[in-house]
Amino acid sequence: MSEHRRKPPQGGGRAAARRGASGAPSGRRAAPRGATGSPSSSYGPSSSYESGATEDEDRPYGGRAEARRAARNGSVSGGRRRAPESGGRGRGRGYGPPKKRFIDYPRAGRSGPRRWIPSWRLITSLIIGFFGSLLAVAGIAYALVEIPEVANAAKAQNNVYYWADGSQMVATGGETNRQIIKYEDIPEAMRNAVISAENKTFYKDKGVDPMGIARAVVNMAKGGQTQGGSTITQQYVKNARLDDQSQTFSRKFKELFISIKVGRTVSKEDIMAGYLNTAYYGRNAYGIQAAARAYFGKEAQKLNPSECALLATVLKGATYYDPAGYPEVDPAAGPKENTERAKKRWAWILDEEVKDGSMEAADRAKYTEFPTPQNPRSNVKLSGQVGYLVSLAKAYVVNNTDISARELDQGGYEIHTTFSKKKVTALEKAVQKVRKENIKPKLRPDKDKHVQFGGASVNPGTGAIEAIYGGVDATKHFTNNADTTGAQVGSTYKPFVLAAAFKNGIRNKTGPADQDDSQRIIINPKSLYSGKNKLKIQNYDGTVWTDKDGKEWLQTNDGHQSYNPPSYKIDLREAMRESVNSAYVQLGMDVGLDKVKAAAIDAGLRDDNSMAGATYPSFSLGTSSPSAIRMAGAYATFAASGKQREPFSVKEVEKEGQSIYRHPTKVKTAFDPAVANNVTDVLRTVVEKGTGTSAKLPGRQVAGKTGTTDGNKSAWFVGYTPQLSTAISMYRMDDDETNKKRKFLEMFGTGGEEKIHGASFPAEIWQDYMAAALKGQRVMTFPTPEPIGKIVGQPVVPSPTQTEEEEEPSDSPSPTPTETKSSAPPTTKSPDPTETCKEWDPSCKDDGGASEGGDDGGVIGDPGDESPPPTGDADGGNGNGNGHNGNGGGIFAGPTGGDD
Repeated sequence: MSEHRRKPPQGGGRAAARRGASGAPSGRRAAPRGATGSPSSSYGPSSSYESGATEDEDRPYGGRAEARRAARNGSVSGGRRRAPESGGRGRGRGYGPPKKRFIDYPRAGRSGPRRWIPSWRLITSLIIGFFGSLLAVAGIAYALVEIPEVANAAKAQNNVYYWADGSQMVATGGETNRQIIKYEDIPEAMRNAVISAENKTFYKDKGVDPMGIARAVVNMAKGGQTQGGSTITQQYVKNARLDDQSQTFSRKFKELFISIKVGRTVSKEDIMAGYLNTAYYGRNAYGIQAAARAYFGKEAQKLNPSECALLATVLKGATYYDPAGYPEVDPAAGPKENTERAKKRWAWILDEEVKDGSMEAADRAKYTEFPTPQNPRSNVKLSGQVGYLVSLAKAYVVNNTDISARELDQGGYEIHTTFSKKKVTALEKAVQKVRKENIKPKLRPDKDKHVQFGGASVNPGTGAIEAIYGGVDATKHFTNNADTTGAQVGSTYKPFVLAAAFKNGIRNKTGPADQDDSQRIIINPKSLYSGKNKLKIQNYDGTVWTDKDGKEWLQTNDGHQSYNPPSYKIDLREAMRESVNSAYVQLGMDVGLDKVKAAAIDAGLRDDNSMAGATYPSFSLGTSSPSAIRMAGAYATFAASGKQREPFSVKEVEKEGQSIYRHPTKVKTAFDPAVANNVTDVLRTVVEKGTGTSAKLPGRQVAGKTGTTDGNKSAWFVGYTPQLSTAISMYRMDDDETNKKRKFLEMFGTGGEEKIHGASFPAEIWQDYMAAALKGQRVMTFPTPEPIGKIVGQPVVPSPTQTEEEEEPSDSPSPTPTETKSSAPPTTKSPDPTETCKEWDPSCKDDGGASEGGDDGGVIGDPGDESPPPTGDADGGNGNGNGHNGNGGGIFAGPTGGDD
């Protein structure tokens, strides 16, 4: 073995070497027991570095176990306690005291979960730092925000409306009706009314309401709508900041600091004047001076406390508190509903002023009658039909985009409509021609006063509303007759009955009693029904229909005529052509009135207040009261072979050159082409050789239907070509424009006519207008209908000994397996003198059934009836508005309905 690898023997042998291991390195002789200060004593595994002993220490040494225990316990046989281990490199090998950190987290010297529990010092520091940062940010924000200038808030931009061809229709909105007046010129009564209604602590608060802010924060955190400022100061700041009206947290945050600054630096008088000079009162009036002129035609200084209370009322929201109403925006904002709301709030404000001590009780007692504001007068630019067009487009924008009514009033939008200037002009001229030649209120004041016309055209291929006629002038007559009428449509409803029969079929009377819809019979236009006057109507299950009092329903025809005696059989095509009520009322019962209603809704009518209840047989005769726009749109579904498109009036909205809305293209299949095309084919015969011949267009195919209602209170013609569907309505309404009394009047003798029919003035207007509207457009034809369904019904040839009652065929036809090449026998109209009349029938003093008037009969219980019929028919209209994008109201109305 080489010398350099050989270990020299240690004194005392191995045991001695082991005993000295803790005090001497390998290769050196161990120090004698008790020796101190060895220069190499720090090299061994039990050195002072490990044990914590210094070089001058006198420490005993034991065996390895003792050394390990000493290292673990931090002391050796009574030696001094070891220094803490924390901060060392490795376990038990510290180089000195632990190094301090600015943030002691996770906490040093702690183990387990305790390392992650922050100390109270750390928590306190964080809280102080957080609030200190907030104060710094608030201070900076407070210093940077500027107090709004009332003069700048008076600025507004135009909204520019365009015709369908891109040419400008009108620019409106920039001429915002506003004039700033001094605080001294604002009536004290107006200031008191606003304070009592909106901010009782106005003179005490600092411009903000902490509780209101808390509610807004909670609401935003929940994802709900942000709340507006609750103090007058906050509302003034919001009104004056026309540069930013977005409902965002950043805007709210900035608005808060502006309000605080305004509350601390601006006098209460200036804040009040600023608020009342920038607030929106409706009627395009900004500020108290403009509002005083718009509502009462006087200067603000001359307003009395009652008038001030009403203007403070409309500050709550003119859409729902202006007594004139905004039914085109929301049917729940009709004149009647708004007046009721305004009266309650007006009275409450006056009472609150007494409670607050700003009005004496004796003075309050002087104002018990609700002030009557004057009728709203539109800008001269909105006269004629333009005002109705703009109103319709505005309602569409508000109800179909993210743009609010207030934002739209502030202007800056370019609105591209669907209206054709050529067609709008042609429709207005057609109405004016009939009115000028026939309606003479000075000559016949009791017959020709209060005559109204409405009209609308819809493109079947797109759903675009291309023309409307809303009334004589939007600045004189404020109800848009194209969009809101309440006039029942009469027999123009019958095509929906026929469509339901083609789509769903009739109940198979020869089938089992528990049959389902799969056993129904789809019928053919040649199917035979009874054309007998005073027909006894059967239920869907074959039993005789009776009203709530147990009385049978005997359906009458126009002029009390029966058709084709002695069998009285008439096919559905001929019955539509002659508008035979008895046949279509029984057909509706055989199909099921619920399915008739569903077919009308599928075509495009709304299931709202304009839709009558489908619980009486008269439902099939048009007791519903949809608008002209909705009727034109529903017939357009037939013109488009069953494809239904929602009528719309705005194609696109732009702002600052950027498109912010485009009308989406949505198409749904309402009916199979076979159903729609067969309905069209039947309606063509109405115009070619039926009640609608006055609507013929030479060289063009036309399909349409006339309609007249009971009491001759409304008349319609609705028809279409492949390119255009148009509805025309005519009625008389006693409407004093305050909308307190709206009543449909009879039209017997109107225009010098004994009776107004759908085939008279409405069809004449339709023909004149459509000829002009389609001039120069290519001629198109309707699709050839494919065969549909089975022929049901067999003529019954009575024996010579049968009585008239025995001659009457079964009220519901039975199916026949094969089609015949000819339809019913030639039509023969004959009176029915043997039938008895009931005393309540206005056209027959002894009639046992529903009274029908006009060219095709009408319905009982129509608008304006003073009392319901004895049959309990509740389907009659009540003057409720209707429209094509909302319940019971205007075309773009909201979710609820109401009277016009």
